[in-house]
Amino acid sequence: MKQTANFYAKILLFGEYGIIDDSMGLSIPFNFYKGTIKFDSDKVEQAKPIRDFLNYMRTADLPEALDLDALEADLNEGLYFDSSIPQGFGVGSSGALCAALYDRYAVNKIFPNQNTDKQGILRLKKMFSAMESYFHGKSSGLDPLICYLNIPILIRSKEDLGTVDLPSQILEGKGAIFLLNSGQPGETEPMVNIFMEKMKQDGFRTMLKDQFKKYNDASIKAFLKGEFKPMLRNIKELSNIALQHFNPMIPEKFHQVWEKGIDSGLYYLKLCGSGGGGYILGFTPDFEKAQPHLADYQPEVIYRF
Repeated sequence: MKQTANFYAKILLFGEYGIIDDSMGLSIPFNFYKGTIKFDSDKVEQAKPIRDFLNYMRTADLPEALDLDALEADLNEGLYFDSSIPQGFGVGSSGALCAALYDRYAVNKIFPNQNTDKQGILRLKKMFSAMESYFHGKSSGLDPLICYLNIPILIRSKEDLGTVDLPSQILEGKGAIFLLNSGQPGETEPMVNIFMEKMKQDGFRTMLKDQFKKYNDASIKAFLKGEFKPMLRNIKELSNIALQHFNPMIPEKFHQVWEKGIDSGLYYLKLCGSGGGGYILGFTPDFEKAQPHLADYQPEVIYRF
């Protein structure tokens, strides 16, 4: 039986919601969690979600061919997806599943290390968008793309994205990017629906174009250059925008701790994915000083600077 690969989680560092409206985005692999296809005839319950997904793909207008008969045959042999990626936490649980199924069943597979020029990446993104829409109602395809390629992707616009190198970590650095655990899963589709309703308001669209895009794109550019002080200045503005305009996406128990970070300058919080629960992203100039204020939420460092 064919060897199955591991597919890792991802973190959208910048661009949550903005990438829907053509802001820049930066997504990176998160190798702490992973999923892989396995076989066990006793795992019938674990296979059921994939069977439901298979039924969707049989009628969906997928831009690339998958051998769905082979998938069905493997499901009958006990195929399931063994994953440690928490569901509803904004780190790519459905993305990893889409990546794993594409990897195993794509008829004209685009290989991660061979065909990942701009056109190859756009083809993959289009395919993954069609697949992952099953889980979220609407998907950019970005999460499965990152899970499949396992490399950082910079999104300049909907049609302009490519691989990018991250600045080297300073392992003894005081500054950090970290995750906080809200303790509850979030659901992507209701959050995206709230966003799309807000997009009908002229004021919200103007804010997104004039403020969010400005600070989001500046944060990405500063981060990629390793200019962390200007990055933090821009993230403070982003954190404030989120508190004012994306309030429904922030779990209620985080409103006060979110505001405290902005007021104190000890840390700044932003959404990790669609929000509503799952993980919250944090940025701090001094992790040791910030940590005591965030101890209730199990802060987990993912990058040091």
